[in-house]
Amino acid sequence: MQHLIETQQFTRESLKELFKLASSLEGRREESLKGLIMASLFFAPSTRTRLSFESAMYRLGGHVITVDGDGSSSQSKGETLEDAIKVINHYADIIVMRHGEVGAATRAAEVSGVPVINAGDGNMGQHPTQALLDLYTIQRELKREDDIHIAFVGNLKYYRSARSLAYLLSKYNDIRITFISSPELVMGDDVKTHLKENNIPFTETENMAEGIKDADVVYQTRIAKEWIPDKNEYEKQRGRYIITRAVADAMKDDAIIIHPLPRVGEIEAEVDASPHAVYFRQVGYGLIVRMALLKTILGGK
Repeated sequence: MQHLIETQQFTRESLKELFKLASSLEGRREESLKGLIMASLFFAPSTRTRLSFESAMYRLGGHVITVDGDGSSSQSKGETLEDAIKVINHYADIIVMRHGEVGAATRAAEVSGVPVINAGDGNMGQHPTQALLDLYTIQRELKREDDIHIAFVGNLKYYRSARSLAYLLSKYNDIRITFISSPELVMGDDVKTHLKENNIPFTETENMAEGIKDADVVYQTRIAKEWIPDKNEYEKQRGRYIITRAVADAMKDDAIIIHPLPRVGEIEAEVDASPHAVYFRQVGYGLIVRMALLKTILGGK
């Protein structure tokens, strides 16, 4: 794999190898990428993904140079993305990029001589590394790969990490998916078509209580104000699906709640003490998965 643009690039076997490496890196610091430079290009805002990748590179002995949208003179001067990538190729051994436009990662990869990792493109594109850490979290916490019922809740239309994870899940056996959302925020037809083609059964409902009662995984999402331009529509949607402690207590005994974070009221703070809540452990899993990705793509020994 030279570039990581979408989750469809992975096979079940390559996922197993990646996750095995991630587990071996937990709590470690090493020099396997010593002397290599990662360009952290975040033309769209990020906290967790950006810091996670930068921390991962440092923990592997590498170095980081960085650009963000607010400080990018090339963008403000009208330079094309393609030209910017060609220039940055001279400075770095790998590029991690977030961009506000769907397809930007593909455009970057087409002109880049160094690996490009998609750290999120647009509001209806993909976020493959978030999906990888979500899948790792699920498999590690449930201690199995197959026979999993996952309920996606909330903003499914615009949540790129939920879209990316749905594609990944199609590689496993006995996966069942429940999509829980309002009619305005349903999962895209492209994802549902992919699931049908891969014989992954799914149902759609507006009823959260009914949809999660038999779920092994509840994947909660943020409504995301920045992706819903109509203020009234945002206000209508944001309080519709909230996980309270009572909701969590009604879940199956070994079920888990995951969330890409940040949360903005859709999981109440009281849920943090629930045995079902694993979303903060999920952040730590993300670090080692990204370490494993960098090491795999750059061939670190």
